[in-house]
Amino acid sequence: MAIRPRRSVLYMPGANERALEKARTLAADCLILDLEDSVAPEAKDQARRNVAAAVMAGGYGRREVVIRINGLDTPWGAADLKMAVEARPHAILAPKVETPADLLKIPSEIHLWAMIEKPLAIFNARDIAASSRVSCLVLGTNDLLKETRASAVAGRFAIVPWLSLVVLAGRAHGLDVIDGVYNDFRDEAGFKTECEQGRDLGMDGKTLIHPSQVEICNASFSPAAQEIAWSARIIETFALPENASKGVITVDGKMVERLHLAMAERTVEITKAIGHV
Repeated sequence: MAIRPRRSVLYMPGANERALEKARTLAADCLILDLEDSVAPEAKDQARRNVAAAVMAGGYGRREVVIRINGLDTPWGAADLKMAVEARPHAILAPKVETPADLLKIPSEIHLWAMIEKPLAIFNARDIAASSRVSCLVLGTNDLLKETRASAVAGRFAIVPWLSLVVLAGRAHGLDVIDGVYNDFRDEAGFKTECEQGRDLGMDGKTLIHPSQVEICNASFSPAAQEIAWSARIIETFALPENASKGVITVDGKMVERLHLAMAERTVEITKAIGHV
């Protein structure tokens, strides 16, 4: 399966028709058209109609379009799910998933993303990721902080173990993992730092709450020029006839194994994919 960039994953409130229209012009890799947290109870029905019309009208180009529904235990969940299945977005984002059984309530004919935002979901991350239904895990860090009474201060040290556990679960089953949001969209320096932390933890991208965050996020989760050049050198050196059967070679004075070749090939592949978005 071809790699699909998911560097910037922007939430767009379903009740805001102008936002849904503007999303067609933004440089985000993915759009989450939201019916849940960003929509007030009295606006849920209108938001559902807005999102249905927007998705079926199309015009989002290469952007991956995902609908986040309300939980099926809420008054709006069943209608949200029915609409989303009919509208046929790229995926449905299921909120507050706690166990693999929660995923069985959603029809199997559509791709499914799972929100990891409850303490029990952290404990069950491996089993949730193992479900054949799921194609992406999305961290809901605000809800995790609320549920645990932890704090996001000092580099999120309190929740880094949880984030890493979800990355491990995702990687064990070949899934992308998307980091949680950064709430102060005016704090560009703090946002950039948290993007880089998520990248260094192994995340594929970050969820966003404002279009102004897209550019920094895309840059943070894209391979750097030096990394791209080094990857190309590894690939071309392993491709030499004299290295065809070698497991370990030397590239520019550094020992390189075939596991580094696999990493280099992915870097080049994701770079090409980004170039096409």
